[in-house]
Amino acid sequence: MLDPQVTAAGSLRRRPPSDISDPYEKLLFTRKAMEEAVDAECGPAVPLAVVVDVDAHGAPCRLYATKVDAPLFVYLHGGGWCYGSVETVDRVCRRIALRSGCAVLSVDYRLAPEHVFPAALEDVESVLSHVRQTDLGVDASRLAIGGDSAGGQLATIAARRQRDLGTPLDYQVLIYPALDPMTASPSFDELGSYGLDRASMKLAWETFVPDPRLRLTPDVAVFATADLSGMPPTLIITAEYDALRDEGADYADALLTAGVPVVHTRYMGMNHGFARKLAVLDAARAATDQVASSLRAALTF
Repeated sequence: MLDPQVTAAGSLRRRPPSDISDPYEKLLFTRKAMEEAVDAECGPAVPLAVVVDVDAHGAPCRLYATKVDAPLFVYLHGGGWCYGSVETVDRVCRRIALRSGCAVLSVDYRLAPEHVFPAALEDVESVLSHVRQTDLGVDASRLAIGGDSAGGQLATIAARRQRDLGTPLDYQVLIYPALDPMTASPSFDELGSYGLDRASMKLAWETFVPDPRLRLTPDVAVFATADLSGMPPTLIITAEYDALRDEGADYADALLTAGVPVVHTRYMGMNHGFARKLAVLDAARAATDQVASSLRAALTF
């Protein structure tokens, strides 16, 4: 059963009015509405010793830390590669930094349709290069990456590319990641009425990667990568009522088959996007704390 807290949370964000017919105007409205709802959905900003905006080789980021020389977790927000920002995941990043003992660097990567693939991935790689070359007061020798939804896709593509470059990351966290441009999972048929359906996901993929010839290449489609061995140990979080549920589970299985240590946790009663809604969903706080504890265990060495 869908958790009643999820239903109640659905009224906290403004929806595009029916008189907005232009897709781009609707997109801009949704971006603004997401940021306007942060306090209601995510709660107040917990103060930390360090909260500072950083320019990472041209990619704007926000650094959160409670101490110097902490391990670093690079975080990539969700939003279908078209929405979201460092503001929409600010409260999540603060909680992770506070409870993990790690520093968190949240990346404000470029969004589609203004900047299509590979712009966002290029930004992520610029950030990884920057943190390894620049003294940010963190320990970049202990480095993890993660994100939710579209951010999860960017995170694991970047992790695979880092593996191929011989600079592997230590850990990755994927929260209901969007991984299959074909949207072929049965969960789309079963769960498309719970906030994320196949049509909206296909539109997101097409907006992010307009060239259909690129959508099944390894830098876009995770399952197009033939060899997953050597990927970092992974935490995957999925939601029972999420259309992306099955592709997250399938990726967990694929990583395990390749010999990668994986923990896959499915949050029952939850739908897509639940994990950032700390003010209204008990499961969001539990999931964020699971991320924090897994980072502490993986990077404290």
